Parts: sequence; C-alpha cells; structure tokens
Amino acid sequence: MATLATVQRVLVVDDDQTVSDVVCRYLRHAGYQVGHAADGATALASVAATAPDLVVLDLMLPQIDGLEVCRQLRARPDSLPIIMLTALGDEVDRLVGLQMGADDYVTKPFSPRELVLRVASVLRRSAAPVVRQPQALVDGDLLVDTGARVARLAGRPLSLTVREFDLLACLMRHPQRAFTRDQLLEEVWGWSFGDSSTVTVHVRRLREKIETDPASPLRIVTVWGVGYRYEHQESADA
Repeated sequence: MATLATVQRVLVVDDDQTVSDVVCRYLRHAGYQVGHAADGATALASVAATAPDLVVLDLMLPQIDGLEVCRQLRARPDSLPIIMLTALGDEVDRLVGLQMGADDYVTKPFSPRELVLRVASVLRRSAAPVVRQPQALVDGDLLVDTGARVARLAGRPLSLTVREFDLLACLMRHPQRAFTRDQLLEEVWGWSFGDSSTVTVHVRRLREKIETDPASPLRIVTVWGVGYRYEHQESADA
C-alpha cells in the first residue's frame, strides 16, 4: 500500500464505464491516486494538466484512438510509462502500440489484480533508485547509467521507455551472452510466460535508437534460432 508521501497517480483511459470503474477501484485499493478519461482528447488534456506517473490506455477510444494517444504521449520529452489494454486477438494493434513505445500490455478480458501487478512492476522499474549508487555501463560512445536511469549516445540523451532502458541495460550487463526471447521476458518484464513478440518489437525500437544502421545491427545482434546477444563495440574496435 502506498503511503501518503509516495502516492503515485495513474490515469485510466477507457470509454467502457464498467471496465474503468473496476480498474479504478482496484488501483485505488492498491493505494494509487486514480484519474479517468473516457476519450483520447480528454486523456491528452488530463496528462498535460495532472502529470500522472503512468497511463493505462485502451486502444479503442472515441475521437482520438489509443494508438494516436500513445504516439502523442511518446512525442513528449518525458518517458511517461504506458500500459495498453487490447482486445483478445488484436495482435496487430498490440504490436503497433509496442512499436510506438508502450511499456506493457494487458489483453481483455483480464484480471484486475494482474493489471495492478503490471502497474506496480512498471512504476517500480521507472522510479530512480534512491540509495543505490549510479552504475555506468559504457560501450564506446554509448553510456547507460542505471542509477540515474539516463542513457546517452555520443553525448546525446536517448529517449527510452522504461522497458527499452531495462532491456538495453540487461543486454549490456551480459555482453556475448545469447538470450532467448523467453529469458528476456523473464529478466526484463518479470513474466514467466508471455508473447515473445513483445521482445522482438522492443529490440527493433532499440536498434533504431542506438545502431548506425538498424538493418545491419552491430551492438544488438540476432542469434538465429536462439534470440539476441550484445556485442561490445569498444572491444571490437580495440
């Protein structure tokens, strides 16, 4: 249960009154301050006005759909965590949402308890550690500071989502180690099972941000039949 000093605000964006009522009730019971928006335009205005710590975003919304809301939120300078709500079987929309930078997704119908756990997991990973000393992971011109949760490439700040940052840090901590997608799901997302295409999408987004040529990656390489491996460019150039 969150204390008054650390209450975090979650914005629930869903036009289904029954779903939103249940989700909001469970989140409040878990100790979060909860706001609600029933359409995309109201959601964007609410984010600008109240600066929530996380958005639970349904994809099927009136006026402005969830994918467009996600795109506009990702255009902001901050890395506001987003958990998508998708209908069962809407794999294309889910993948597009992940490509736009959503940190996680829950498929309808879902357990409200599971959603609360996903919210807690994403918020926990997005919070900067208070006691832990900064740890720099350096590979040539790429720097990832896991303490401050800052990533830079050639001195330029990288705009990474919570999951993108954690995925990059995980791979950089274990150079030359080949991870399967299922192993990365467990290491980064904390899932013992799930859709491995989530990892594929996040790797693709990371490559677009850190590779000179994302189509021919040098850092995050594909291990065919297995998954992915991080190759240190600093040592490769030595």
